[in-house]
Amino acid sequence: MQPSPAEVARTLAAGHLPATAYVACRPGPFPVRHVADDHGRMLLLSPAGAALATALRPQDGTDDTAMVLDIADVPPTAGAPSLGRVWVSGWARRLSGDSEREAALQYAAVDATGDLLDIGTGQVLHRLEVAEVRYERHGTLIDVDPDEYAEATPDPLRKIEFDLLADLSDHHVAEMAAYVRRRLGPAAQPAGEPRVVRLDRYGFVVRLDERLARMAFPRPVTDRHDLAHLLHPVLCHTCSSD
Repeated sequence: MQPSPAEVARTLAAGHLPATAYVACRPGPFPVRHVADDHGRMLLLSPAGAALATALRPQDGTDDTAMVLDIADVPPTAGAPSLGRVWVSGWARRLSGDSEREAALQYAAVDATGDLLDIGTGQVLHRLEVAEVRYERHGTLIDVDPDEYAEATPDPLRKIEFDLLADLSDHHVAEMAAYVRRRLGPAAQPAGEPRVVRLDRYGFVVRLDERLARMAFPRPVTDRHDLAHLLHPVLCHTCSSD
């Protein structure tokens, strides 16, 4: 098992990675702070009167502006493969009143930045209604159905992936290496020490010298506690064998 393109797109768009905005008929690009709400719609936070907020002002007779958000993955460690990048296209509209307050709460649930306290004065929120999602990895471009994107959920381990990998690297190298060799058998030879370089709800990616191998969990995990429960027999293989 591994994440679907829709799941990867939602994970990349969730709000933990830098994003660049391209606004129709405006010079750019513009760096932008963003998160995705529960339906995958993008919430864009920017200073009032700054370049992005100015660019997103709708033309006369309209109340929204066409734009594209470009989000590229940043691998958590050296030697880790990239998940690729996603382009989310649609129409952005500035929020106000109850919609703005509700969106600010949704934004805070993902990124509780203090700038949200200035919403309506020094900061503004726009919401991008998603019309098109395109996902690219290893030179392959996939059109993701917007409904599948909206229904997908971000990977629950993405925000803490670096911490999880650091813990495995600092405390469980020998146990993970032994587990990988047991699972891969001759395929793990004559590589050096296997190293876990990526983690997601479906499994992990191991680097064996210049090669990469994906190893699946028996089932998708739901959070850090569930991952620890699933990995306990791996990390305590000697204890469970006694």
